[in-house]
Amino acid sequence: QVLQWQFFEQYSHEPYIAVARFIQLYLGMPQDRLKEYEDCQVRGKKALRVMERQLQLTPFLVGEQYSIADIALYAYTHVAHEGGFDLAAYPGIEAWIKRVEAQPGHVTMLG
Repeated sequence: QVLQWQFFEQYSHEPYIAVARFIQLYLGMPQDRLKEYEDCQVRGKKALRVMERQLQLTPFLVGEQYSIADIALYAYTHVAHEGGFDLAAYPGIEAWIKRVEAQPGHVTMLG
């Protein structure tokens, strides 16, 4: 299950959540990237819904235990708002972010 979530992060999450963030935060929404940004919004929200479904069932992505799957998906999920994603629509994800941040040795992406 950990590997499944890592593959999910690489192919269904990061290409949309991280790219939307890059376009909005670092490029400032240039006109020639708006279509790509809109596509990232659609696909990123789909990825967030997948995570939300799981996190409504279990405290961490693979059940009761914190794992590398949570670390991998936390990275861009906790800053998804910087790419235009409203995490208030995903209460399971918001609660999960707090659980991840409560882990010993937690460091944010911005350190």
